[in-house]
Amino acid sequence: MVTEQGTIVVAVDLAHAPVSAGDFLRYVDRGLYAGASFYRTVRRDNDHGTPQIEVIQGGVAGDDTPAPPVAHETTQASGLRHHDGTLSLARGAVGTGSAAAFFICIGEQPGLDFGGQRNPDRQGFAAFGQVLEGMDVVRRIHGAATDPAQGEDYVRGQLLVKPVRILRAERVEPAPQAVPPGVALR
Repeated sequence: MVTEQGTIVVAVDLAHAPVSAGDFLRYVDRGLYAGASFYRTVRRDNDHGTPQIEVIQGGVAGDDTPAPPVAHETTQASGLRHHDGTLSLARGAVGTGSAAAFFICIGEQPGLDFGGQRNPDRQGFAAFGQVLEGMDVVRRIHGAATDPAQGEDYVRGQLLVKPVRILRAERVEPAPQAVPPGVALR
C-alpha cells in the first residue's frame, strides 16, 4: 500500500480470517484504495472510548461503499489478536463492517478482541492482517495533526487536518521466509 507518507507492506490471513481478508483483497483487486486515504487517528489524547486505544483508520470516502458489509469474524473464531501492526475492519453493529473502512493498531489493543470492552456488544473487531514493513509510516500518520473541532461526537478531534492519500494498493508475491500465511500487499 503506497501512501503519500511512504509504503506499508502487509500480509492478510486468508486461512484464519477468510471473509475479512477476502473483502480487503476485493478492494485491492478492484483498485478501490487508489485515491482513498488514512483520515482518522485515535490517540490517548483524543480518544472518547473505553478502554482507550491507539489506531489509524483509513479507507474509501463517502457513505456509498462500493461493496456490501461482510459477516463478522470474531477474534475468538479466527484466533487472531489486535497486536501492534494488526489490520482490522472498522464496524458499528455486528455485520456492518467492510474493507471500505479498516484500521491499523499501534501497540497492543486487547480491548478490540472478542470479549474486550471497547464495543458494548463485546464481539470485538475482525482482525485479518499484519503490517510487515512500514510501521514507521503508520506511526508518522498516527502522530499527524488533528482538528479538535472537526467530526461528530465520537470522532471529534480524531480526524486528520490533512488526510494521507493512498496512491495505490496491489498484491505482491510473498517472500518465502518473511511472510506468514496469507498474501503480502504493497
